[in-house]
Amino acid sequence: MLNRVILIGRLTRDPELRYTPTGVAVTQFTLAVDRPFTNQNNEREADFINIVTWRQLAETCANYLRKGRLTAVEGRIQVRNYDNNEGRRVYVTEVVADNVRFLESANRDAGGQSSGMREEMPGNNRYSSPRDNHDPFSDGKPIDISDDDLPF
Repeated sequence: MLNRVILIGRLTRDPELRYTPTGVAVTQFTLAVDRPFTNQNNEREADFINIVTWRQLAETCANYLRKGRLTAVEGRIQVRNYDNNEGRRVYVTEVVADNVRFLESANRDAGGQSSGMREEMPGNNRYSSPRDNHDPFSDGKPIDISDDDLPF
């Protein structure tokens, strides 16, 4: 059996970090994911999906994610239930994320322009320029490849 989901969307609000009574970090946020089609009024609609992260990933999300940031989430769908104060059973469907990727810099203003500052992201010791990567395609020269060299 398989229960995997991959989503790309924007946060609708800042993540909410809490701790369990035993001290385990848990963060919740909502991701707005555009649907791939428009409605009858030619407007694009979105689904608002609840995301939960745990432990170190929860703390990282709380520290680096903010409302409006474009984010990729990978995880599994979980359905849980509880009885509310009125004695009614409430069902909650959410994605428990085990991988979250920040797809744009946090240092962007409302107009979407970069502020020119660079943000240190978790897992990266520093930012590297294209020259540091020694990209063979960065010089702009055409590459001589025959059809026999292609695997498809």
